[in-house]
Amino acid sequence: MSDSLPLCPNCSSDLAYEMGSLLVCPMCAHEWSPSEADAAAEAEQNAAVIKDAFGTPLADGDTVSIVKDLKVKGSPTSIKVGTKVRNIRLVDGVGDHDIDCKVDGFGQMQLKSSVVKKV
Repeated sequence: MSDSLPLCPNCSSDLAYEMGSLLVCPMCAHEWSPSEADAAAEAEQNAAVIKDAFGTPLADGDTVSIVKDLKVKGSPTSIKVGTKVRNIRLVDGVGDHDIDCKVDGFGQMQLKSSVVKKV
């Protein structure tokens, strides 16, 4: 029976049991409703997955290449198509900028995932 019940959201114990309309954890005495557990599980599955311009999921440490020329504010040159960027970090940046990286010749900057392709 405990196989069908969710883990405790407070302490991750698998010993939860039903008490009326609530679920109870005997380890930490946390009580929660099954609808909260379902909502938390759904939110975890739908967590923001950052994808490149072609829909491939990105992860920290990936190598990506630029898919279009990018003008850099304050620089007379732009980042050219095909420039490889190594060891990216996924962040919750300003606006749509969700990749933090170091581009050779330009330094530290944030990029949008819509302008990169996973290599």
